[in-house]
Amino acid sequence: MKVAKFGGTSVASAEQIKKVAAIVAEDQDRKVIVVSAPGKRDSEDTKVTDLLIQLGETVLQKGEAEKELQEVINRYDDIAEGLGLGKDIIATIEADLRERVQFDLSRPESFMDLIKASGEDNNAKLIAAYFQKEGLNAIYLNPLDAGLYVSDEPGNAQVLPEAYEHLSKLRQREEIIVFPGFFGYSKEGTLVTFSRGGSDITGSILAAGVKADLYENFTDVDSVFAANPKIIDNPVKIKKMTYREMRELSYAGFSVFHDEALFPAFRNGIPVCVKNTNNPSSSGTMIIAEREYFLNPVIGIAADEGFATIYVRKYLMNREVGFGRKLLEILEDEGLSYEHMPSGIDDTSVILRQEQLTDEIEERITARINDELCVDDVYVERDFAMVMIVGEGMHNTIGISARATAALTRANVNIEMINQGSSEVSLILGIHASDADRTVRELYQEFFGGADETVQ
Repeated sequence: MKVAKFGGTSVASAEQIKKVAAIVAEDQDRKVIVVSAPGKRDSEDTKVTDLLIQLGETVLQKGEAEKELQEVINRYDDIAEGLGLGKDIIATIEADLRERVQFDLSRPESFMDLIKASGEDNNAKLIAAYFQKEGLNAIYLNPLDAGLYVSDEPGNAQVLPEAYEHLSKLRQREEIIVFPGFFGYSKEGTLVTFSRGGSDITGSILAAGVKADLYENFTDVDSVFAANPKIIDNPVKIKKMTYREMRELSYAGFSVFHDEALFPAFRNGIPVCVKNTNNPSSSGTMIIAEREYFLNPVIGIAADEGFATIYVRKYLMNREVGFGRKLLEILEDEGLSYEHMPSGIDDTSVILRQEQLTDEIEERITARINDELCVDDVYVERDFAMVMIVGEGMHNTIGISARATAALTRANVNIEMINQGSSEVSLILGIHASDADRTVRELYQEFFGGADETVQ
């Protein structure tokens, strides 16, 4: 059995959904189909999810949003017309949307979850109707009916363990199941969404639940690339990579997967294949538990911006018992999470996402660090980027760090921080955000300059 998830660009129009139907029809093992909301049809277009966010926010502000509601209905109407479906499916979608906007507005977070999730939910209904029209034995299945139970955390749902037992029963169904991504239900029956990009999470959960032989993630690229194609012209394609490598690269800005998406599949040993809806014959990228890495210790390079660093200096810091704990407690009191914490004997740096660090919070924590820890100096710098070099083979290969620092020297880029995780799957370089693209180009040239079209 295969679980196949189709992303927003794969289901953005009637033409794309026809491709999806052909892909499903050609392989009878594709039994569970997870779909996103319609994405952009072109670079000037707007995703349905963004239209729904605008709809929900307008309802919260004004109590009604007929113009915005009609814009969403029109998108589905265009798709249905292109697929030769009758008006019944659009009447169903319109009735659903009008019912959702009547939800209790005194619970705005739950209201917004309900509105946003309609993108995937109604697209699944429409796609199931088209599959049936094309002669496929397909049904739409709502996550509540399937037993996809999650924690009641609007916008950040976590799957509950008992959900897997319910989902395992789907393996016995004869039909092709069309399942909306992005949301589940609390035990009390409240709709709750995963974090954005969560259709990937739904697909991974379902693959784990039915114990699929393969989880296919269809998108608009032939494979995962060794670097961002927006920065590197024609980067090499990755043929095979491990779950850990994908997780590290997702964290550092790779946009193929939400960075939590693979965990259910990983925990259950289910391989994942990234494939292209527009070129399904391409082998794609296989994400597996282990791979041979002697040919290429480095699998990819990624960069992510938007970091700030809190620098703390105190003479004999290394001899003060509990200093690190007290420092992190101050951040905890402000609800801040940190990413890295490289240290010396008299200084330490705490690196965190700067979106968490408002001017008021920065002022409070620097004052507390000064007063409570009696430091010699504390200050904050913003606008850093983290560049990540990733590969399972790095820990058995001499000279990776030397090659990386030499590349940055050639690019005239100053390294503010260097950190290698205990797993030795990644090497992280902290630099100024303005140097990020130049750094990725130089590192790519160093590690992949003479590589073939694919790397494995």
